[in-house]
Amino acid sequence: MGKIEQRWRRGMSRRRALCGLASFMAASPLLHAQRDPWPLGPHRRFLGFDEMRDVFDFEPIFRANVPLSVYDYTAHGTESEFTLYRNRDAFDWVELIGRGGVDAASVDTSTELFGHAMPSPVMLAPTARQRDLHPDGELGMHRAATATGTTMIVSNVSSFPFPRIARDAEGPLWFQRYASRGMESNREALGTAQEVGAQTIVVTIDQQASYYERDLHVRHLGGAPRRVTRRERPNPPNPYRVGAGRLWYEWTLFDELRPMCDVPMLAKGILTGEGAKKCLEHGVDGIIVSNHGGRALDYGPSSLEVLEEVVEAVGGRVPVLIDSGFRRGGDVLKALALGADAVCLGRASRWGLGAFGEQGAQKVLEIVNAELKQAMAFAGAASLAEIDRSIVKTNFP
Repeated sequence: MGKIEQRWRRGMSRRRALCGLASFMAASPLLHAQRDPWPLGPHRRFLGFDEMRDVFDFEPIFRANVPLSVYDYTAHGTESEFTLYRNRDAFDWVELIGRGGVDAASVDTSTELFGHAMPSPVMLAPTARQRDLHPDGELGMHRAATATGTTMIVSNVSSFPFPRIARDAEGPLWFQRYASRGMESNREALGTAQEVGAQTIVVTIDQQASYYERDLHVRHLGGAPRRVTRRERPNPPNPYRVGAGRLWYEWTLFDELRPMCDVPMLAKGILTGEGAKKCLEHGVDGIIVSNHGGRALDYGPSSLEVLEEVVEAVGGRVPVLIDSGFRRGGDVLKALALGADAVCLGRASRWGLGAFGEQGAQKVLEIVNAELKQAMAFAGAASLAEIDRSIVKTNFP
């Protein structure tokens, strides 16, 4: 057998060549056939429901369950996402001091806000479009909150009308509002919410103009410009598609909304002591320290590092709540030690709902509350009244 025949004999067959070409094309990112944009993190496989040990375990399941556009809507922050990541970095700058001597089983996390008893200072922050995460949407989230005694703040842009959410379960509900310029529409929305049992009105003022660089690349349909109908006013033409719907906000807004509220009214989105004092001057009954989960202003501070400034400015006259970046019970304890009266979870609860529906959202709340009790026991605090500044050391830059 000659050299040429030997090469033919040892060479790739036509069948193997075609199989190799097919494998190459199937793995091509241009076809999105084997697309895996994110690794599983510390785990080499997806965990089952009974294996969930902390909030972070839910994110890979949530990410696998929903379209990429829905995941990005939950995950993204404004512009470079500096503030988004700073929210998590801030918890590394606060150390807990262990004093021990308390059994976690005996820790009491009960508290009270605006005359309403709460089994825990952990609450649910308002987040939009929850039906994109699971068919039950806010209905399932409210049932999960009710099962754990958690107060839920319902978003102004929820998937279901507030009255239907209120009817679906018996747990406490607050209502969040993005105010509109037409005061009559505000009056109607706030009136309806209070008629069906909203215990508190939360007015968000932080997200006035922002854009998300992830969406500008239009990597998926969720990032494409939304079609404007005839009834809608198009946003001002600019390369970032930044909406102008809230750029008119002024402090006098609270003066106009206050007569419409027969329940406490809170301002959400305060990051300075000066802003907190302004809120008090305009009749606000409570403050939520928040940077909208890193979705409002790029290169801004984390909510945790400005918390003490706001608490000091308020001086105990109204409750101070906080959100943005909270994932663990230890995170909650750090905020309580720095003066917060309650802590709201946003993305964490969405991960739970998107991963396992109502059961997942309930599990997230149970995990965070169990972690809080364990952290309080470690710090030697048997109740919220025993938590103070002495159990933390801060090293904010």
